[in-house]
Amino acid sequence: MRELPGLLAGWEAADGAGAAGTAGYTAAAAALAEQYEEVGFEQVHHRMLHLLPTVPSRVLDVGAGTGRDAAALACLGHAVTAVEPTAALRAHGERLHAGSAVRWVDDALPGLPELAAAGERYDLIMLTAVWMHLAPRERAVAMPAVAGLLAPGGTLLMTVRQGQVPAGRRMFAVPTAEVLAQAGALGLRPVHQDERADLHGRDGVRWAELGFVRQP
Repeated sequence: MRELPGLLAGWEAADGAGAAGTAGYTAAAAALAEQYEEVGFEQVHHRMLHLLPTVPSRVLDVGAGTGRDAAALACLGHAVTAVEPTAALRAHGERLHAGSAVRWVDDALPGLPELAAAGERYDLIMLTAVWMHLAPRERAVAMPAVAGLLAPGGTLLMTVRQGQVPAGRRMFAVPTAEVLAQAGALGLRPVHQDERADLHGRDGVRWAELGFVRQP
């Protein structure tokens, strides 16, 4: 699977100054939509499926992209809110999954101000291929923001890209120990930790999987 767009580059080492985490996504939205949709929800998350709610629940998909995961969760009977800050990707998602009853919201990390103001709480929060777009100081803000949206007893599931980065993207190395420490300080108990290969077969790319449950 070719990278989109361009050749591979190294991990960015800046402290958060510069382009937003969505840099490069608008221009490549059509190609990315095709890439996202060519693998299924169960393929991506098969090792964490046992952590999904077993009854209809309130679900939040942060950085939902084209809504592949959000639509799959809605089909399981959940009430799903999909947050995607890139308008072009939201448009693809609304078109591709028009009948899925997913509620789309224009909001962004690290603070998720629109959701925070609404005051809703969710039983499951998905952060798929999102966290590595945040600089260290942004992650320190984002984790409390996400935890604040998680209902007591709720589950947070994350996948974090590790390795090479496409040119034109803003990504950072994310130590798993940092995620565990930040989540633990907020009362999130780890229930899953694993690593898998890249489903698109990209050399030098792997994915960390992390699951947490908020203490009741």
